Amino acid sequence: MNVDIIVIGGGHAGCEAAYASARMGKNVLLITHDEKTIGRMSCNPAIGGLGKSHLVREIDAMGGLMGYCADKAGIHLKVLNASKGPAVRATRSQSDRMLYSNSVQSVINSERLLTTLSAEVVDIETSENSAIGVKLENKEIIKAKKVILTAGTFLNGKLFTGEEEEDGGRKKSKSSKILANSLRSLKLGDARLKTGTPPRILTSSIDFSVLEIQPGDTPRPCMSFINTPKIHPKQMNCFITRTNSKTHEIIRSGLDRSPMFSGRIDGIGPRYCPSIEDKIHRFADKESHQIFIEPEGLSSKEVYPNGISTSMPKDIQEKMVKSIRGFENAVISQYGYAVEYDFFDPRNLYATLETKKIKNLYFAGQINGTTGYEEAAAQGLVAGINAVLDIDEKEPWIESRANSYIGVLIDDLITLGTKEPYRMFTSRAEHRLLLREDNADQRLTPYAKSLGLIEEKRWQIFQKKMDSIKTETSNLKNISMDPSAFGGKKKTRQSVLEILKRPEIKLQEIYEMINRPLPDQGVLLEIETSKKYAGYIERQNKEIKKIKKYENAKIPNNIIFGEISGLSNEAKQKLSKVLPKTIAHAQRIPGITPAAISLLLVHIKKEESLRK
Repeated sequence: MNVDIIVIGGGHAGCEAAYASARMGKNVLLITHDEKTIGRMSCNPAIGGLGKSHLVREIDAMGGLMGYCADKAGIHLKVLNASKGPAVRATRSQSDRMLYSNSVQSVINSERLLTTLSAEVVDIETSENSAIGVKLENKEIIKAKKVILTAGTFLNGKLFTGEEEEDGGRKKSKSSKILANSLRSLKLGDARLKTGTPPRILTSSIDFSVLEIQPGDTPRPCMSFINTPKIHPKQMNCFITRTNSKTHEIIRSGLDRSPMFSGRIDGIGPRYCPSIEDKIHRFADKESHQIFIEPEGLSSKEVYPNGISTSMPKDIQEKMVKSIRGFENAVISQYGYAVEYDFFDPRNLYATLETKKIKNLYFAGQINGTTGYEEAAAQGLVAGINAVLDIDEKEPWIESRANSYIGVLIDDLITLGTKEPYRMFTSRAEHRLLLREDNADQRLTPYAKSLGLIEEKRWQIFQKKMDSIKTETSNLKNISMDPSAFGGKKKTRQSVLEILKRPEIKLQEIYEMINRPLPDQGVLLEIETSKKYAGYIERQNKEIKKIKKYENAKIPNNIIFGEISGLSNEAKQKLSKVLPKTIAHAQRIPGITPAAISLLLVHIKKEESLRK
């Protein structure tokens, strides 16, 4: 069997990579241990959230499947940070696990050029430092022009619950030990990371009457630009409870049996989503920690208590859970556990996610040191698109930090690498006011169209939105009002768009006052944001233009950073370690100040003048 592209792994990265490649006209084979697990949510049953939803919207704008499938499975939707500025608002979709994976599989199976196979890959076939296919456990070799590896937590994965230890990438799924060992022989810079999951609790054993109810939003938001709330299934409530001093005492009593504290786990866990034992150790002054109780699905008998991920022994987990309000009679249906797995230094990748050492081999997802479905899916999209473009001998699709969170994600990984599971936050983007959830389609859908990733129907939906924004903005420009209608002294009539710049004024209020039909929510939000934040947006655009001046200023390969006069030792060490290729690259290294960049530019110009 010969195909254009082989994708290894049926998780979120693998699905987006395979789907994108097939939509672009290539024959794709997706290989996973078990086809029935394609699109499965290994950890919490949710898509989106702070920073992550921006990635989902961008994936959706490029014609990806995550946002669409999240809507099909969304049983509790909410906009986080709704009272804050538009740059940091984030949509979160609580998902029905089964509905989500079923939706993903339906999309994957409907793609004509995409085939799936249940098998274990044990080696990457190479020739002259190029990937040419894969070897299966049954010795069969399948040839391909490109190989995309999206192994998640399965590479040499080990599960820990107290003193118990077993091989696996998640519960009831085997570890990819042979493939992990084969990859190590390629010397691509492997290390270990760790993540974890909380115990699952039977819904019938919880006293919900004492818990704080968290309903979803009304009206409901959508994760995909092309969906409406009509696509959502029946909605459910989430709930909140908290740990307490007794809970913390129980956990402390078992720390000596915790694999994290006994030294049996070497991998570093996620800083921003630590286990409960790590929380009470690091934040010893805190008397309690919030637990967000998430339903696993409409027909599920379990809940996911988000906030108490743990690898403590089973007896400690039993006592810990029953010490929590509402959980006094709780029945654990699956104990929490930690997962330790191999990952590879992403600094050994190009921006296309092709490995620098092995041509035609791409890495995407947790294998690159990230955590989260959304980060994985974004990488899968990038790898899938660029694999196709390279086959077709076309220019790669490399997103800039100024245009997308996908660009921020990839640039952070290949420039800085990571020593802990990398998670996306809005704070990682320097120009986040330009990179909002609501305008992801405006930033990326034209690229998707040019790459052949979206159908004509979707393009027409986008065009209709853009036409509506243009028309509504033009009409509002010609409508004037007395500003005193919104409070204050009577003034000369002003354009509605001028009045809208006042922070307390909402565009919906203006439409109601002038008795004009409301446009779609996306149109309304875009017009309001572009006017209300016009000054800030203009400032960020100027900053981007300034940075672009440096983007093509290359740093000579033979430069010795340690010899640059005036640079601090810290700057010399960081520049020498990262070896930036451009000034823009050097600017993004943490700790490299504008003053250090100025000294670097002076040194480069001085060296150039000496050579003339």
